[in-house]
Amino acid sequence: MRLLLTGGSGFVGGAFLERVITISGLSVRAPLRHLPIGDPGGVEFCQVKGLEPTVSWAEALDNVDVVVHAAARVHVLDDGAVDPVAAFREINSEGTLNLARQAVAAGVRRFIFISSVKANGEATALGSPYTVDSPTCPCDPYGISKLEAESGLQALSAETGLEVVVIRPPLVYGRGVKANFLSMIRWVYHGLPLPFGAIDNKRSLVALDNLVDLMVTCIDHPAAANRTFFVSDGEDLSTTQLLRRIGFALGRPALLVPVPVWMLNAAASILGRRDISRKICGSLQVDISAARELLGWQPKVSIDEAMRETVADFLESQNR
Repeated sequence: MRLLLTGGSGFVGGAFLERVITISGLSVRAPLRHLPIGDPGGVEFCQVKGLEPTVSWAEALDNVDVVVHAAARVHVLDDGAVDPVAAFREINSEGTLNLARQAVAAGVRRFIFISSVKANGEATALGSPYTVDSPTCPCDPYGISKLEAESGLQALSAETGLEVVVIRPPLVYGRGVKANFLSMIRWVYHGLPLPFGAIDNKRSLVALDNLVDLMVTCIDHPAAANRTFFVSDGEDLSTTQLLRRIGFALGRPALLVPVPVWMLNAAASILGRRDISRKICGSLQVDISAARELLGWQPKVSIDEAMRETVADFLESQNR
């Protein structure tokens, strides 16, 4: 079986690539803007000029059975796009469907799309996780573009018979994590007093190894065809609990001050940062029972195991 992976140089795609090149009977092709120099290490690289909806994928898709589409335009701070929705839509919606249509023409059997919990929305009521049947209400350009891609893929599947698998991860952490999760590790590492000691929310997150494991499961599992799956570590944490677990992995307790949530929300509102308050104090949970029941899948590693690996990688980076 030959698999085409997009996003092989990214956080999720890179970890997936490391895993699949060890699978017997599976050959892997990875398109890149610029071909690497030296030993490809068991991967067949090909050159593709971007993810825009005008790109030709003919060479990359030759003799491919399964596409795993992990490449995307992701959220960036201070996005300079005049029309952010259009910019995300061009790559994540139209670019994805361009690839999928060419995949159908090339005889590809299955298309695995790495979407996002943001296709559903930004928040859940405490104890009421998103399920695969929950209404979708994306709140930002990234989430809108991912949901539009999902809808287009499902329509293409109904029209052509292409097997589409959609995976919606929440926050992903692991070796090389960036953005907000890295900031939390740094806060605890530097011993900063944090006003997050009294937050009783619940948020799902997923270790990179667990996400990759579900992606691998979906390559050829017959029950994955034309299904949508949420993925998580199977244990939801409050922000307070998460910071304590990070501290445990670092070997230095998180310095948490029990500031009431209403005060945090009020301060965020005054500063015009309600989005930050929502992420820190609000809940965002997902239900992974579909993956468990249909695929027999279970999270491969625990939060504490994954946290130790994430923190070890961070500590290594401090010594480089």
